[in-house]
Amino acid sequence: MEDFRKWIESLLRDAGVAGDWIPYLRLIVLLILLGIVLYVAFFVTRRYVIRYLHSFLKKTPAKWDDVLADNKTFENLAHIVPAIIVKIFVPILFRDFEEMVPVVDKMIDIYLVIVGMLVFVSLLRAAEYLVQQSQAFNHKPIASYFQLARIILYITAGITVISLLLNKSPLVLLGAFGAMTAIILLIFKDTILGVVASVQISSNDMVRVGDWIEMPKFNADGDVIAINLHTVKVRNWDKTITTIPTYNLITDSFKNWRGMRESGGRRIKRTILINLRSVRFVDPETRERYKRFYLIRDYITERQAEIERYNAEHDFDTSELINGRRMTNIGVFRKYAEAYLRNHKGVRQDMTLLVRHLAIEDKGLPLEIYCFTNTVVWAEYESIQADIFDHLLSAIPYFGLEVFQQPAGSDIETAIREMRGQA
Repeated sequence: MEDFRKWIESLLRDAGVAGDWIPYLRLIVLLILLGIVLYVAFFVTRRYVIRYLHSFLKKTPAKWDDVLADNKTFENLAHIVPAIIVKIFVPILFRDFEEMVPVVDKMIDIYLVIVGMLVFVSLLRAAEYLVQQSQAFNHKPIASYFQLARIILYITAGITVISLLLNKSPLVLLGAFGAMTAIILLIFKDTILGVVASVQISSNDMVRVGDWIEMPKFNADGDVIAINLHTVKVRNWDKTITTIPTYNLITDSFKNWRGMRESGGRRIKRTILINLRSVRFVDPETRERYKRFYLIRDYITERQAEIERYNAEHDFDTSELINGRRMTNIGVFRKYAEAYLRNHKGVRQDMTLLVRHLAIEDKGLPLEIYCFTNTVVWAEYESIQADIFDHLLSAIPYFGLEVFQQPAGSDIETAIREMRGQA
């Protein structure tokens, strides 16, 4: 290298360059030549060495090396080659400008810190991908922890770069940051809240990727597709994406439907409003007609025998329907609805099953159907629910009952025509 420097110097002197300018021009020529060497070395490393390395790794049975290649870990390592070359030749290039050597060395060190940071970031991304593929961490907010690790890495790299520029120990800078704790807490407030929220969500198993959650405050109603350090992404049923700050999941209430999915049954809880004017006692003629209904014929026989024994014991005058105990059409229909649910193949028999009255209101008597389907698939659930109420609504008139509904225009017209006919 020394002979090469002297040869360039002789060429410049033969070209008539003044002696004072020779060191400067020689440095420029050497820098240009070094730049060409660095470009060639970097090009060869990435174009051939890294490419052949990737081809070799793709053929190996291991998966982790493929993930490293996909995250450009080896491409980032290729940046170290030019830095090492420059580090070797700096003392020779700047022999006549020794005051520049520390500056150039510092710039190279900063460059190596940045390259090292990029390499570690790619390693973290590869590790994140590999961990997410594991079934053990399938529903954990892994992305939040790796985001936190990357933030710490960025901060560490930034402190190291600043310490190199100021020729100060990183511990001195950390001490200065300690004095600025309040400002740091303000700047990184969302990050700190996100870390705390992620830890609580993970430790308490509040939300997993794939859970169906409902959070009206943010108009979120759908499946969780990502849990990050700062946000939780929910794909709503209308295919829109709602982004929720992670810490809101521990400060606000939300509904997680995971329990429903894991139970294997989804609840049906719906009422039929019965017109109170249609509720009445069951007379003997009607009772005999009810015995022809397959689902309740045994119930009618057993219930009537029980009622007759009770009335005979208490010597009630049964010539009047109001005396003693009697069946009612609403009670018989309630038993019919329960028997129908007990015999429906889409209803879970091992879970709560009720047909009950609710408090009377201005729209009539609410008769609530409460049961669970044997599927949690939305379309199948809706089909089962519709099938149940299609049948019950059609069966109600057979019991002399009426479903309450607000009068429509045709109802009013019919009432007017009947009044005119009577007039």
